[in-house]
Amino acid sequence: MRVVGSTAGLVDRAVVAAMQARGRHERARADAMPHDERIATLAEIHRVYEGDALVADASRFFPAPPRTELALRRVRHGVWEAAWPSAFEPFLSDVAARYLSRVENRTARARLYLAGAADAVTTRPALLAVHGYMGGQWLFEENAWPIEWLLRRGLDVVLPVLPLHAGRAGAHRGAPAFPSSDPRLTNEGFRQAVTDIRTLVRWLRERGAPKVGVMGMSLGGYTAALTATVTDEVDFVVPMIPLASIADFAREQGRLGDGPRADEQHAALERANWIVSPLARSLRVPHSRALVVAAEYDRITPLAHATRLARHFGCEMLTIAGGHLLQIGRPDAFRALAALLEREGIVAPRRARS
Repeated sequence: MRVVGSTAGLVDRAVVAAMQARGRHERARADAMPHDERIATLAEIHRVYEGDALVADASRFFPAPPRTELALRRVRHGVWEAAWPSAFEPFLSDVAARYLSRVENRTARARLYLAGAADAVTTRPALLAVHGYMGGQWLFEENAWPIEWLLRRGLDVVLPVLPLHAGRAGAHRGAPAFPSSDPRLTNEGFRQAVTDIRTLVRWLRERGAPKVGVMGMSLGGYTAALTATVTDEVDFVVPMIPLASIADFAREQGRLGDGPRADEQHAALERANWIVSPLARSLRVPHSRALVVAAEYDRITPLAHATRLARHFGCEMLTIAGGHLLQIGRPDAFRALAALLEREGIVAPRRARS
């Protein structure tokens, strides 16, 4: 198993190298900034997002979205595509035009896997499964998530597309523009992601779903965790192989250099993105309904990310075999999800349904 795990780690490293190559031009501009200028710039970003004031008052930065009608298109039996105008406006006017320049990103998108008709009242709980970085393509996501298995366990499943990914990226090629080397655009992207997820949660509840939870992988794990700290509309949360800190990731990828200056840059970057950090606020889901899943040989978001998040949430953490991409133990993660939902009375025990 150790050999297999090491192989999984090598795959992760190769993918990280490819990701870095795709975003090299944008990073080069940011990395070329002198240390003192970078520290001052990051401090200014923290200031324009009102320091920690908006962390304490999350509803001002993450307001509840208005009621929105989803435009539904039937794909095949039990599968629907949803599109709706993203109820989002950038918080900072200075970056609004730049962020909104991708017209396709103004339309939120999701794919729905429902046991009944989309316009039918349901009593089934629902799971929003949020993809990772560079994901969101339907063919890939339908293979990444055990959708049929989740449906058999009593859940409806919804796959939202993160901002500036897949069909929301337009003609853009290469690394997605979110997250960005500009922390302001990263902050705005997470603000939009949470808005879109909350719109789906509201639609599912209006359809009759008694409980709605969020599970996410990698960047989606970060987004799921963030959502569960800014609203009490979510009933359970499972970040899987999650990113927990953008600053930690930058340090791990060698983006911050070495020594005391690297420590100073790490702290400044953490503050600049603190407004959208899942570590900045308390979990608003009962601790028994939260589970963090790590991969033992993960080299993209290493074990430390999941550990930091689980400790902050005060919840259970499960470590599975494999790496970030070769998730050898992924069935264990979904069995743990099912066990959590049965224990908490969100889905009926399997024997009771058979």
